[in-house]
Amino acid sequence: MPELPEVETIARKLKPELVDKTILEANLRWPRTLAYPSAKKFKEQIKGQKILRIGRRAKYLDVSLTGFNLLIHLRMSGDLFIKEGKINPEKHDRLILRLSGNRSLVFNDTRKFGRVWLTANPESVLGKLGPEPLSRDFTSQWLHAALHNRSRQLKPLLLDQTFLAGLGNIYTDEALHIAKLHPLAVSDSLTTEQAQALQDAVRKVLKEGIRRNGASIDWVYRGGEFQNHFRVYDREGKPCPVCGTQIERIVVGQRSTHYCPKCQMR
Repeated sequence: MPELPEVETIARKLKPELVDKTILEANLRWPRTLAYPSAKKFKEQIKGQKILRIGRRAKYLDVSLTGFNLLIHLRMSGDLFIKEGKINPEKHDRLILRLSGNRSLVFNDTRKFGRVWLTANPESVLGKLGPEPLSRDFTSQWLHAALHNRSRQLKPLLLDQTFLAGLGNIYTDEALHIAKLHPLAVSDSLTTEQAQALQDAVRKVLKEGIRRNGASIDWVYRGGEFQNHFRVYDREGKPCPVCGTQIERIVVGQRSTHYCPKCQMR
């Protein structure tokens, strides 16, 4: 699933292509792609809307329109394309927005897990999300207090989008390795120094991921190169870049988890 750096990369690439364009027509080719509202209302409401801004909140692409917000969650296999001229829909194209300037925004989703919302109240979708890890709200003081308000294993807690927004499997494993924290460590056991190390590591790995346009692995997103710089993720049996110990893989909360047993001792 694309994480914060991948969605941020997509938003930045789409921005110059979409801002100031007007949506002329919506072709909803698979109705369940739409989470809200009804298909009929969606087609009526989105027609004539001007695209004002392209942003991101957590793993959601946030397209600000004249009177609404178009929210898109790519999930496992969703991707967005700009196409010029007349569109001949492909098999997995789920939503096509015809735009001014003789172009279209195409949402392609092989596995059909992606979802789209059109709402005048984006907080109805985004309101339960935790703070953005690259925002000023994400301080080491906040993190230490939040960790101690819970008693959960670190890996599942960091993946919880209501705790902290945008992290997924890849960047959580990478951040925990940088911070020298075991994925099964209990959150309320962390010291202030460890919370500071984790906050620094989360910011560092996300910024590096964005700088490298995200990671391209086994889903539809392509163009990133962060996968060439993984420290532990998907490196089972390979040497830790810090100490040389073999990276181990365990399953935590049904998620494949990679760590160094020496650098990240419990």
